Amino acid sequence: MRRFILVLSLLTLVFVLGAATVAAQTETVHVVQAGENLFRISLRYNVAMASIAQRNGIANWNLIYVGQRLVIPGTTGGTPSTPVPTQPPSTETSYTVVRGDTLGAIARRFNTTVQAIAQRNNIANPNLIFPGQVLIIPGTTGGTPNQPVPTSSVPIAGGFELGGHVFSFSYPAQMRAAGMTWAKTQIRWDGSAPASIAQGAIDAARSNGFKVMLSIVGDRAQLAANPTQYYQNFATFLGGVAALNPDAIEVWNEQNIDREWPSGQISGGAYTQMLSAAYQAIKRANANVLVISGAPAPTGFFAGGCTNAGCDDAPFLRQMAQAGASQFMDCVGIHYNEGILSPTRTSGDPRGNPNHYTRYYQTMVSTYNGVFPNKPLCFTELGYLSAEGYGPLPGAFSWASNVTAQDQAIWLAEAVTLAKRSGRVRLLIVWNVDATQFGEDPQAGYAIIRPNNTCNACATLGAAVTAP
Repeated sequence: MRRFILVLSLLTLVFVLGAATVAAQTETVHVVQAGENLFRISLRYNVAMASIAQRNGIANWNLIYVGQRLVIPGTTGGTPSTPVPTQPPSTETSYTVVRGDTLGAIARRFNTTVQAIAQRNNIANPNLIFPGQVLIIPGTTGGTPNQPVPTSSVPIAGGFELGGHVFSFSYPAQMRAAGMTWAKTQIRWDGSAPASIAQGAIDAARSNGFKVMLSIVGDRAQLAANPTQYYQNFATFLGGVAALNPDAIEVWNEQNIDREWPSGQISGGAYTQMLSAAYQAIKRANANVLVISGAPAPTGFFAGGCTNAGCDDAPFLRQMAQAGASQFMDCVGIHYNEGILSPTRTSGDPRGNPNHYTRYYQTMVSTYNGVFPNKPLCFTELGYLSAEGYGPLPGAFSWASNVTAQDQAIWLAEAVTLAKRSGRVRLLIVWNVDATQFGEDPQAGYAIIRPNNTCNACATLGAAVTAP
């Protein structure tokens, strides 16, 4: 009996030690470093993001933090990391980007490389840095840190550029006269079409000498049925489009209202899950594509909060920020299309709720800057509605009844001037160039090509773009 007990004890010990050895061989502790996200960690260890999240009880894949200890299950590569010190190591320096900086100039100043700085700061596109951005400079052997400068009076890296939303691409000469170098087209994906459906829009822009931005929206019903799977399917499609080499992709459109996103599922956190998958797929396919977050509908309809039918854009943006959206975009998408006063005005709107931020260009910019202070803004729609030459506006748009085509031309130019001087706007797409529909949705009233094929705004915009 004693021999049996001894043998059983030895077998138990062998089993325990064996189990411990297997666990040691198949799990690694990783301490999250600055600039890392779950996607990069999963690539490092060749383990699915879902497996890491499940093993560590992570509900929101976008929310991990520096110093967090993650158990990596079933690792087949990579090495464990060491805890991050609470202060930057002596070989690293903080540097705040100032006007005129490029990553190349900063690298030379600190005797390091563009690649090293980009990798340390999780910068996907080395051409996209901006004043006020704080960079960690690794392995520095020279140079000195600076102090932050205000971002409200200096241009962002890459400069300001202007474009227009096109429907037929019938007016390229007028667009060039307006100082436009970008053309935007919206594509709706049905869930099955190949990425090649975007090729026509890309070719049309390229053949006319324009950069191309694609605003891509999917199917709301398909999204509602299985959001998690749809995020991956949509991301795969966007990766295929990115491989066709457009210049920018806007991920969805006005996702804060139930016209574009399933009712009852609207939140900045849900959209950030889509944006995260989309960003990673796009950058894997083509790191040079500018990724723009879908611009929310500017609205105060939801009384400063959210309902099943939608969210005001300000709380929706805050939800995005809390979910970590900043690391999954190069530029913050923004719309402004309800103005009936000069964009230089910040008060005096004659409608109800005259102090709401969406009434004025400058308070819209301030609101979006306040949520994402370290990201440039990309206006994927900015326009002024005028019924001149078309007839009465439908009731839902009667607020613009007194706006003339000349108002439109002047205000668009003023908005461009403010955007250029702000140092916060990377791209402004005029909504729109050449729409012809004028009904319940009076798109043609926003067009700068007016009913008689004249374009007053082309001259005013061109002057604004070329002005110092």
